[in-house]
Amino acid sequence: MKQVDGGVCAVKGVRASGIKFGKMGLAVIAAEGSAAGVFTRNKIIAAPLIVTRENLSNNGNGRLAAVIANSGNANAFTGEQGITDAKKMAHILAEQLNVPEELVAVASTGVIGRKLDVDWISEHVGEVVEALDSTPDSSNAAVRAIMTTDLVEKESAVELESGVRIGGIAKGSGMIEPNMGTMLSFIYTDASLPADVLEKCLKQSVDKSFNMIVVDGDTSTNDIVLLTATGASSVEPQVEEFQMGLDHVTVDLAKMIARDGEGATKLIEAQVKGAKTENDARIAAKAIVRSPLVKSAVFGKDPNWGRVIAAVGYSGADIDQDKISLTFASGDDIVLLVECGNIQDSSTGVLSSLENIMAQDEIIIMVDIGLGEQSAIAWGCDLTYDYVKINADYTT
Repeated sequence: MKQVDGGVCAVKGVRASGIKFGKMGLAVIAAEGSAAGVFTRNKIIAAPLIVTRENLSNNGNGRLAAVIANSGNANAFTGEQGITDAKKMAHILAEQLNVPEELVAVASTGVIGRKLDVDWISEHVGEVVEALDSTPDSSNAAVRAIMTTDLVEKESAVELESGVRIGGIAKGSGMIEPNMGTMLSFIYTDASLPADVLEKCLKQSVDKSFNMIVVDGDTSTNDIVLLTATGASSVEPQVEEFQMGLDHVTVDLAKMIARDGEGATKLIEAQVKGAKTENDARIAAKAIVRSPLVKSAVFGKDPNWGRVIAAVGYSGADIDQDKISLTFASGDDIVLLVECGNIQDSSTGVLSSLENIMAQDEIIIMVDIGLGEQSAIAWGCDLTYDYVKINADYTT
C-alpha cells in the first residue's frame, strides 16, 4: 500500500468540484456505484441526513451517483421545511447530472436552526457542475467548499497492492466528538464491491477512526460519512486488504480533524493497552483526550500527569490503581511516569525530557491498565484561548 495524491479524484470514475464565497460553499462529487453511509447518533438529526438515509435505503440496492454538500448552513432543526429544502437540493443536482433523484446524497454543515438558502444553491450549482473534473485541484476545491472553521484541507488517498485506490476528503474542526462530531467525509474507491461489504467495512473503519476523535466533546446533528465504490478498476480485492486501506484513509482523515481542532496548537494521541475489554480501552482513551483539564495542561505545556490518571479513573473502565502505568512521549523522547501504580523518580534529566515532550506539536500519552489484552487509540487536541474566541462569536 502506498500513499497517493489527489484525494477523491485519485480514484477512477470520480469527478469533483466546489466553490466558496465567504461562509457559503457548495461542493459536488459525481461518481456512481454501490454505496454505504454512517450517520450521527445525535437524536436531533439534520434534514440532509434524513433524506440521504432514505435515498440509500429506498433506491433498491444501496447505490449513489452523486453528492451535493453545502457549508454555511446546517439545515438542522428546521422541521418539514428543512426536509423539503434537502430534497430540493437533491432534485436540483439530479436534473443537472441527469440521474435519478434517489441516487443523490445531500450533506450540510454550518449554523443550526436557520432556514437554508436554497435559491443560492440553485443559482450556483450549474457553475459547480460545469467545473467537475478528475484532477487533484478538483478534489481540493470540493474540500475547500465544505470547510467552516477548518484551517486546513483534509484529503487522503492510497493505492493497494491489488491496484485498487481509496480516496477521501473530510471537513471538521469543532463540535467534534464522534459518535461522530461536526464532520462530513466522502470516501471513494474504484474497487468492485457490493453495498453490504462496503457497509460492514465502513462501520468497522469509522469505529477505529472518526469515532475515536474528540475536540470538544459535542456531538453534531449533521455528521455523515459516505463510501462509494465505482468499480472502475474492475478489481475485487480481498476484504482484508480493502479494510486495511480504508482504515488507513479514515484514520489519516480523523487525525487531521483532531489536529485542526478549533484553536488547536497540539495533537494529543492517547494509547491505552492492558484493558479487560475493548470497550474499556476505548472509553479510557477517549476520556483522556476529552478531559478539559488534560487538554488545558497540554496547551500550557504543563506535565500535570495526575489529570490523565484521574480521567482514566472516571472513564468507566475497569481499573486497579496498583497496576496502572503511564508514559509520555514525543519523537525520540519518552518518559515513564508511573509503573504498576508506583510514581517514578524524577531526576533532572527526566524532567528535561518531559519539558521537551510538552513543548512538541504532537504528544503521545500511553496508559497500560495492566488488567488484560485489549487496546485502543484516541486522538484529540489541546484546549486554547482561541477555541473560546471562535465559539463565542460563531454567528455574530
